[in-house]
Amino acid sequence: MGRAVTVATCALNQWALDFEGNLERIFRSIDIAKSRGARYRLGPELEICGYGCSDHYYESDTLLHSFQVLAKLLESPATQDIICDVGMPVLHRNVRYNCRVIFLNKKILLIRPKISLANAGNYRELRWFTPWNKARHVEEYFLPRIIQEVAGQETVPFGDAVLATKDTCLGAEICEELWAPNSPHIEMGLDGVEIFTNSSGSHHVLRKAHTRVDLVNSATAKNGGIYILANQKGCDGDRLYYDGCAMISMNGETVAQGSQFSLDDVEVLVATLDLEDVRSYRAEISSRNLAASKVNPYPRVKVNFALSCSDDVAVPTCMPIQWRHHSPEEEISLGPACWLWDYLRRSKQAGFLLPLSGGIDSSATACIVYSMCHQVCLAVKNGNADVLADARKIVNDETYVPEDPREFCKRIFTTCYMASENSSQDTCNRAKLLAEQIGSYHINLNIDAAVKAIVGIFSMVTGLTPRFSVYGGSSRENLALQNVQARIRMVLAYLFAQLTLWTRGLPGGLLVLGSANVDESLRGYLTKYDCSSADINPIGGISKTDLKNFIQYCIENFQLTALRSIMSAPPTAELEPLVEGQVAQTDEADMGMTYAELSIYGKLRKIAKAGPYSMFCKLINMWNEICTPREVASKVKHFFRMYSINRHKMTTLTPSYHAENYSPDDNRFDLRPFLYNTTWSWQFRCIDKQVNALD
Repeated sequence: MGRAVTVATCALNQWALDFEGNLERIFRSIDIAKSRGARYRLGPELEICGYGCSDHYYESDTLLHSFQVLAKLLESPATQDIICDVGMPVLHRNVRYNCRVIFLNKKILLIRPKISLANAGNYRELRWFTPWNKARHVEEYFLPRIIQEVAGQETVPFGDAVLATKDTCLGAEICEELWAPNSPHIEMGLDGVEIFTNSSGSHHVLRKAHTRVDLVNSATAKNGGIYILANQKGCDGDRLYYDGCAMISMNGETVAQGSQFSLDDVEVLVATLDLEDVRSYRAEISSRNLAASKVNPYPRVKVNFALSCSDDVAVPTCMPIQWRHHSPEEEISLGPACWLWDYLRRSKQAGFLLPLSGGIDSSATACIVYSMCHQVCLAVKNGNADVLADARKIVNDETYVPEDPREFCKRIFTTCYMASENSSQDTCNRAKLLAEQIGSYHINLNIDAAVKAIVGIFSMVTGLTPRFSVYGGSSRENLALQNVQARIRMVLAYLFAQLTLWTRGLPGGLLVLGSANVDESLRGYLTKYDCSSADINPIGGISKTDLKNFIQYCIENFQLTALRSIMSAPPTAELEPLVEGQVAQTDEADMGMTYAELSIYGKLRKIAKAGPYSMFCKLINMWNEICTPREVASKVKHFFRMYSINRHKMTTLTPSYHAENYSPDDNRFDLRPFLYNTTWSWQFRCIDKQVNALD
């Protein structure tokens, strides 16, 4: 009868401008799809060149090499007898478009440009591409000679059309179009399209995966149909981690789920589905059928090919499954760990160095590296040859097999406790015990000699010696002495990262890891060019609250008992003198606000787009049982004063894993001035006026 269609989607770990590697991964996905009986294969957005090319999209080389890769795909026997849907940039009439190129048996069927471009948050697609604004319109596209020679075609359809095969009709969406209020799948479904495809470049944000799943399932719940989603996965060269989650849905229910976090470079999902289930589902939705009778038809590209077999009555079809979501703690354990692995292997370094203070933040970073080691050992155990080859290159041993996470951690992870006269024995012991439990190569050192040398130079030049506040010094002296300690630690971190392996007779260098959380960055509670200045930071987009929950998760799942005392200790920078051998300085006292308050300020500032006055108005209701309006006003003013004074630090913020939508990352996500009028005179006066009215 020709009713059971077999389709494939995939999640590929593509890398920006790695045309050779990207081509190899595309070929592997096609081979897997064909071996499992698929007649259609969908890949991620811009998979040929990699999604994160940024301003390289302006370069003609990017277009040229993309077409060269397309030519390789077209001429290969591997792509015969399967409809292949790949993503690449295309220049049409001197305008760049983000496109799907759909081909079969060396012939391009359709080039479909993206209609709705992602241009918020981390996305800047309108900078490089133009949306296709001609609904249901198709033009002739003149192929470059390199493609004409392979395909034997001079022109192909370019525009907003759908494919009509012998047995069904397919329509394409590209990433953002699923999230748009007027998604194309609505009108396409009314026009008889039964299979919707979506090629995405969607990145991980904590607690976001369910939103994407709900959108896909709802797309076919109201209108019926099959929805196939492909996504990029991994770190393709910047702060984002694309989190896979390839999926196939039918009539509002998930039938195939891909992994969200994985070290597999190529993951393929295949499903066999009954088209009659779509048709019978639609038959009883009278509102849909009435709307369908009035819809403007899409141009149809006829394809002499079927996604089903003529005799398929006995072919088993897929049944609905329950989607399994990760908890936020699992997401923190897995997402940044996979991102670190991609960064490590692609940077060709020999491991990581982390200044381990014995506090929650640096301990959380250490636990993420330990989680990465777990993932590597598990992948190798499951037969992942790519991960094994990468691990051998990193440790410079062609016979090595990572089996024990602690042993692998010892090879690739160095932790360093940098004590000063202001450090307590408690934090030293905590750092040492955690290092022992995760297996890192641990170094204890004392920075007092270096600090005294720096301060000595200052004293020799000026004739003055700065003192801490507890010894009668001013606040300026106190802060300067803290900053010297912090910055010395950064210098030593890079020195030991470059030469630690040399002292052990091993080749290579280490990447320095930072461990400032998203809340401290927002408040500016860090020293510019201290240990927050590193090569990369896996927790820079994660809140203190989530990190505490993650630490508890590690205690329970990795049996890291050293974390118990770290959890119970008050966060402290340990940069001021001890009082009777005990820490007197705490982070929240220094900041003048709690970490819980900081998270609220951050979400209101970024996600709710609240300035000082709007934040005050929201918080007097949120906190009406715990604070008076005057107290709320004082808190809001203090936050904005500190935020604006310290905003300049964001311009040098270490590249961090993006995990929160209130990240203050100045590079791309949170674009703000870094020189403010820190009095906020007009804004604060509006707050005072409102406080007086409420009093």
